[in-house]
Amino acid sequence: MAENPSGDLRLVQLSKQFADFTACHPLDLTIPQGSFFALLGPSGCGKTTTLRMIAGLEEPTGGSIFIGDTDITHTKAYRRNVNTVFQSYALFPHMTIIENVAFGLKRRGDKEAMKKAQEALDLVELGHRAKQKPNQLSGGMQQRVALARALVNRPDVLLLDEPLGALDLKLRRQMQIELKRIQLDVGITFVHVTHDQEEAMTMADEVAVMNAGRLEQVGTPTELYDHPASTFVANFLGQSNLLTSRIVGDAGEGLLDVDCHGYPIRIAAAHVPAGVRDVFVGVRPEKLRIGHTGANQLTGTITDDSFTGVSTHYLVQLPWGFEVTVVQPNDGSPRAKVGEKVDISWDPGSEFVLDARQDEDAGLLDEEIRHG
Repeated sequence: MAENPSGDLRLVQLSKQFADFTACHPLDLTIPQGSFFALLGPSGCGKTTTLRMIAGLEEPTGGSIFIGDTDITHTKAYRRNVNTVFQSYALFPHMTIIENVAFGLKRRGDKEAMKKAQEALDLVELGHRAKQKPNQLSGGMQQRVALARALVNRPDVLLLDEPLGALDLKLRRQMQIELKRIQLDVGITFVHVTHDQEEAMTMADEVAVMNAGRLEQVGTPTELYDHPASTFVANFLGQSNLLTSRIVGDAGEGLLDVDCHGYPIRIAAAHVPAGVRDVFVGVRPEKLRIGHTGANQLTGTITDDSFTGVSTHYLVQLPWGFEVTVVQPNDGSPRAKVGEKVDISWDPGSEFVLDARQDEDAGLLDEEIRHG
């Protein structure tokens, strides 16, 4: 459906200042044409304001917005070839599904409005429901109608503002797969705003993590997860065990010797920020193992275990009081018990390393914060 490709979406020093606070500090961001891009962050981080500026629904305080070489910063919303899908579907209840999808085209006098609307419904696999009314469809189907209505206009950029937020968990997961399929089919740039980390990681080619009106990090889901640039990103994207440590020497072969509360461990030198000695050694729970399977070893006591089917989640308290989470797959190996003293281990290089001057609790939800 994509025609006359127009180029990347570029935000250049884009900012938004309201009377009493700054919603977006000046940010630079390039969203590649034809990509599925996610703006991810907690409530109030500036992601929806950024989306509204791209849509033309909010006037920037400073900076510019380009699609390709065209500056659309001050172009009226209805003149931008940009469409938005909101969490509320806003379908006309008295119209059929196909009439809802064709509505905008008909108003513009498009003689092929109904044909294009049928094609758009076929794309979202609802062509057979064309003559039904919105109240005859489930929430997930109504969301797909809203998507078809936006796509039928063949926008350069489709903006999705928390589009799956009103759906239950099962439907959300189905729609994540559907949205990705549709985006690949049409080749249009999708910009998806969400606070749901799993949603962003599952669907997006690239993710921009926002915090307090600033970009924390931009990268692929794998890059952000395996190599977070800050404690905020490390904690906001999944769980992290941040071990306060100090670099004490060069171990050779690309490794550094590190003191972790009296335990000697080794980490990859390439993961260490320049000029830093006091660090957080970050190890994701699934990279840790109970037992002597990895070169780096710590000792602790199991304080909790949760069986989830495919894995068991353990909390292990280390001698200095800090609790780490270990996710052990249920692969037939013996399960440990609460109160048992265990070794936990991982291989050098499977960690990430951050400057310990950062706030170790940044990015955690209040109920997740634990001090150790």
